[in-house]
Amino acid sequence: QVQLVESGGGLVQAGGSLRLSCAASGRTVSSPVMAWFRQGPAKEREFVAAIKTTDDYTAYAGSVKGRFTISSDNGKNTVYLQMNNLKPEDTAHYYCTTGALVSTSPVNYRAWGQGTQVTVSA
Repeated sequence: QVQLVESGGGLVQAGGSLRLSCAASGRTVSSPVMAWFRQGPAKEREFVAAIKTTDDYTAYAGSVKGRFTISSDNGKNTVYLQMNNLKPEDTAHYYCTTGALVSTSPVNYRAWGQGTQVTVSA
């Protein structure tokens, strides 16, 4: 059974940076993709970034491209999300997930962590 544990969230001023981590256990070769989604208050869960750990293919939402970077350390089975130049609209609960294909829809992912809160003040 896949378990995902996120960490690294917190409160930061606009323009600041945070790095989120997601430690995965129990993940199989059938789930090579790791992704981050976020959900703000009264909003739907939205795609942020994904990485295919077998070839390091990455994908980003337009709203974070150029500011966020997703990476993986396969030896540690951990995925990171480096977030720079944070904006108040990035405030959300950030979730890590895993799946078979890179997709922007949450329905295509199989397991979810509990998430970590990111709050960006103006």
